[in-house]
Amino acid sequence: MILPLAIGTAGCGLSGAPGAVPKTGATVSPAIVTPDSSLAATVVAVNQIGRFVVLSFSGGPMPKLDQTLFIYHDGLKAAEVKVTGPRQDINIVADLVSGDAQVGDTVRSD
Repeated sequence: MILPLAIGTAGCGLSGAPGAVPKTGATVSPAIVTPDSSLAATVVAVNQIGRFVVLSFSGGPMPKLDQTLFIYHDGLKAAEVKVTGPRQDINIVADLVSGDAQVGDTVRSD
């Protein structure tokens, strides 16, 4: 007689419908999503004698002429460049202002 009573009352401790989340009084605000409009590129060629690099901007916005960008190697700032052109498709030339660059380095506008 005790067994049927225990089974019948096992679910009585739940409040609300199965799978319902208890209300805590906190409000959840919707997430704010903003597009990333920062410049990002990769160094695809380096000319140490001429002190210039060719940057490839794959699908993102292109920099303006005379814009200063920074080159990172393994996460550390390695060089500063100034965009001079010419531009061809997604590639553009920039002069090395300071530091050194290697093929594969990342470029950001910071």
